[in-house]
Amino acid sequence: MNLIITCPRHLESDTEEEISGILEELGDSEPTITITNMSGILTAQTKLVPVQVVEKIKEMVLDEPWSIRYCSRIIPIQKVVETNIEEIEKEISNMSDQIGKKESYRILIEKRNSDISSKEIITKIANGIKNKVSLDFPDKIILIEILGIVTGISILKNSDILSIEKTKRSMSD
Repeated sequence: MNLIITCPRHLESDTEEEISGILEELGDSEPTITITNMSGILTAQTKLVPVQVVEKIKEMVLDEPWSIRYCSRIIPIQKVVETNIEEIEKEISNMSDQIGKKESYRILIEKRNSDISSKEIITKIANGIKNKVSLDFPDKIILIEILGIVTGISILKNSDILSIEKTKRSMSD
């Protein structure tokens, strides 16, 4: 998986159709889209660059707000590892060079179907990164999406995560 898509409960099939059409329009005619066993969560594997997919979908929403009806959030994933604190910590350590020397960061964990300790993950990762932490306005977000036995990891700017609702709301500001 290199995208996680959230949607309202019981609309997973409609969302699957919608994201499949969007990815095809963007140039991937054969994405693998999976409706997970978690309500309102789908994953997708696309040959397109996930962060660019999010950027293009954001443009679509700004051009035609009504064109996207089912997707709530679209989250790009850079690496997938087994849900295990050591694996997560090791992968983030390998990716941490994406955070510039003067950039601040925040660790964001979303857990589903897992009882792994968020506090323990945050402590281990924070000990390995010397940059300044900013909970309100970080330059980068270390995103850890735990979906049962697999975990998606990304180091992103806040704008790389697409919330359809927030994007639509920003148009009326």
